[in-house]
Amino acid sequence: GGLGGGVGAPPSPPMPNGPPPILGAVDAGLGSILSSRHVPVAIPAGAFAGGLGGPSLGQLLQPSAAEMADAQAAMDPVSAEADLAAALGMPGVGSLSSGEPKSSSAMDAMRSSLGMGYSFGAQDPLGAAAAALAGSGTESLSTGAVMEMHRTLMLRVEALVAQEQPAAAFESLPAEHALRVAAAEVRETVRAAQSAGEAALAVAQKVFKKLYEGPQGSRMHVTTHLALLEHVRDVHQRLVKELTTWVIYSDEDRKLNQEIVEGLVRARLLSLTEFDSHVAKLMNGGRHAAATEFATHLVHQCILLEPMATAADFFNVLDVLGKVAQRPGAPENLGQLVEQARNASAATLGGQRSGTPMGRTSETSRSHTPEPTLASGPGGAVSASANSLKASLSADPASDPPGLRESVAAMFEEWARLCDSPAGDEGQLAFATQLQLAGLLQCDETTERVLRILIELATAHCLSTEPPRDASLVGPHGSVPPPLNFAAIDACARLVMLLVKFLRKEAQSKEGTGGSAPVERGLHLVLFKQALDMSATVLCHDMDERGPTLNPRPFFRLFAAWLTSLAAPDPAVNPDAMSTLWPITRALLTVQPARIPGFAFAYLELIAHRAFLPRLLLAQDQKGWPLFQRLLSVMLKFMEPYLRSAKLSEPVRLLYKGTLRVLLVLLHDFPEFLCDQHFNLCDNIPPSCIQMRNLVLSAFPRNMRLPDPFTPNLKVDLLPEISQSPRILAAPDHVLLNKQMHAQVDHYMSTRQPANFCEDLRAFLLLPPHEASACGTRYNVPMLNALVLYMGMQAIAQLKSVPTTKAKGQNQILQSVQMEVFQYLVEELDTEGRYLLLNAIANQLRYPNNHTHYFSCILLYLFGDAQQEIIQEQVTRVLLERLIVNRPHPWGLLITFIELIKNPRYKFWSHGFTRCAPEIEKLFESVARSCMGPPLRSQEDDVSGVMAGLQVSE
Repeated sequence: GGLGGGVGAPPSPPMPNGPPPILGAVDAGLGSILSSRHVPVAIPAGAFAGGLGGPSLGQLLQPSAAEMADAQAAMDPVSAEADLAAALGMPGVGSLSSGEPKSSSAMDAMRSSLGMGYSFGAQDPLGAAAAALAGSGTESLSTGAVMEMHRTLMLRVEALVAQEQPAAAFESLPAEHALRVAAAEVRETVRAAQSAGEAALAVAQKVFKKLYEGPQGSRMHVTTHLALLEHVRDVHQRLVKELTTWVIYSDEDRKLNQEIVEGLVRARLLSLTEFDSHVAKLMNGGRHAAATEFATHLVHQCILLEPMATAADFFNVLDVLGKVAQRPGAPENLGQLVEQARNASAATLGGQRSGTPMGRTSETSRSHTPEPTLASGPGGAVSASANSLKASLSADPASDPPGLRESVAAMFEEWARLCDSPAGDEGQLAFATQLQLAGLLQCDETTERVLRILIELATAHCLSTEPPRDASLVGPHGSVPPPLNFAAIDACARLVMLLVKFLRKEAQSKEGTGGSAPVERGLHLVLFKQALDMSATVLCHDMDERGPTLNPRPFFRLFAAWLTSLAAPDPAVNPDAMSTLWPITRALLTVQPARIPGFAFAYLELIAHRAFLPRLLLAQDQKGWPLFQRLLSVMLKFMEPYLRSAKLSEPVRLLYKGTLRVLLVLLHDFPEFLCDQHFNLCDNIPPSCIQMRNLVLSAFPRNMRLPDPFTPNLKVDLLPEISQSPRILAAPDHVLLNKQMHAQVDHYMSTRQPANFCEDLRAFLLLPPHEASACGTRYNVPMLNALVLYMGMQAIAQLKSVPTTKAKGQNQILQSVQMEVFQYLVEELDTEGRYLLLNAIANQLRYPNNHTHYFSCILLYLFGDAQQEIIQEQVTRVLLERLIVNRPHPWGLLITFIELIKNPRYKFWSHGFTRCAPEIEKLFESVARSCMGPPLRSQEDDVSGVMAGLQVSE
């Protein structure tokens, strides 16, 4: 972050035994704002995995500079550079800002939105002066002017405090009391400053000093000054960290003052995890008697008598006290106190099982944690898609126990504070332990409810920072998504992965001692699956509620954070195991574009994520291939209705280019996947998407070296690879079985009966009228593709079973029952049906194998023996339209077209359609020169060529 701040108010003469003047202020730059975000999501620099270049959705979802500026202005992250030695009784400490620049955390803004923790203060009525300061016409005040007004206000506050009973408390005063009005004026005075953060720290120093200088035993004095600090804290959230530092570096009689420290804890003015670490060190293993007595009192008062903190907040203190209690001569009730404190926190966290809220029960806490509201309706089960999770009871907000939502909000508050604290892994481990003791990590229905509410709270906070729709920004590339605060989303993702890792290590430790059951060993995977399922459920519910106005960015951020965690040095789950990859796939299929169209771009980038796609395709025994094929197919099915026509809207055009780039990644890095899955993928690619289909059909195994199709007198039938069958993971006979055609086709191929089979087949390939209008064609294209491939596979199997010469083999092809069916369909189908049939045959023209050879012969025979020139013209069209697009071009397509135009048997150039217009004639000549001349290119060159074509078209 840059040091962009200016000098604050000019120094004033130091007061005796008082704090020195403010020397200056350092504004936190963009780097410090970014550093405060938790669980940073690493989005690839390119549009998709593989670094393909271009502006990516991930880049659009990252916080913009405008967002950073808005967040900086809203949180006012100003760090005061001051020497507090005189005020804190520690001469020679030096400047507190001499170390790293302290940056305000985005979590404070999250708490402010959720109404959690110390970021909310009581809103008291304002007096006349406060109202004037809050008016829209009031000019900003310099820090010096604020301090002068504060001095006058403090004289008034001290006079009012002296008039009250010392034993009374500030909280007991009525709302219209003059002391409350004066306290509110202090807040508004600071808020009116030009540099509110600088003024807040200066005022807080004065109030903090006065806090310890009041009359002995005056409760009114202490509670009033604590209320003043709360009001200043409402203006500058950074104050909590500064107050914690001031207390830690003060004299022992001040830092161990029970009344004041209790008040600071009650008012949420201390970072408890940081203070806990300091007190634990101060206790010196129990050898510091005063510190140990203070810690004992603090635990008894703040956890047991007046629950304002949890055992997680005082994890280190309780640990030291527990060790002290085990020593000989320790107080008898010390061990009991530690046990009661831990059990009390666990009971509080688990209170939702009996319907009681979780978290603090004090009035202050309840006023600080209002229930965040979502834009969802009052309850109702979440609808799920056909491929999604079935709606469970835990997905119904109306069936949640009373107070559960407030309880989860309190839990989220504790986690938010831990994320900000320097306690590190120890504090987070204590937090997870408390949740386990509370029974929230049993991966049952209660756990699902907690996860769902946690995700709802995080997404609700993120969406609450969305500006109005008319406030969208315009950048050099068009409209820019409005800025969002992702702090709560990042904290939610981090919490889930912490709990998953905690359960995994717990099971491993038990397994080492021989006490772990198989269920416990897989409990962390169950929790991971539940988190994914609940995220998908909340997203589906949000879609049902918001419709077209759905903003998918919080959910994309959440899924991307979990995917990125798979690449962490010590991931919470095994990133390469199918037990991890299957739940991710399941959740993504639940939120597929057909179910949530507004999530289409996010879905595409998630399935192509660099931490997910390679692991799924490299899983053992290729178990992830069917899963990714399904993920990709639902994307293609979603786009199919939009891609039928050539008129594409800009969003569909971008989505098409993105999908094309994903296929390019597969072609370059996982060509075997495209080879094995070509049948399923081509089923979902519209006939108009020729280049996309070519990408799939151009793949060939990496261990194969393709023969040059432009080699003169190339003998394709003599190639060693041409006798090998390709591996096809899809089973075309399953499609025929589903349509009750498998038995009829097998029966006809073996007996040529019944005689009217071909006529019935033509009618069977037609769709009902209502399906035809929805699919944009009268024909059942998947059925036609399956029929062509299945009959071709049967014919090849028959040819291989009877060794013959080349001439006899050609005669067997011509006289086979399969060729009879193909010829009948080519002659009797209408123009649309014939085009789809020829496309189904051309889809098998791929790398060298016996399928490519057989279907190449079929196309050439259909062309040469055709009695109608329209058939020859359509065969030419199917081949030509696949060649005139940018490469790559399938090897089998090239050898078939070269044979067609070179072999005099087919008399290609004598047909009238090759010279029907000068433009057509030039096109044929150009393609012929291209097919006869250039050398064969490598697969990597093909990928580079398509990328260049994409950039030109863009």
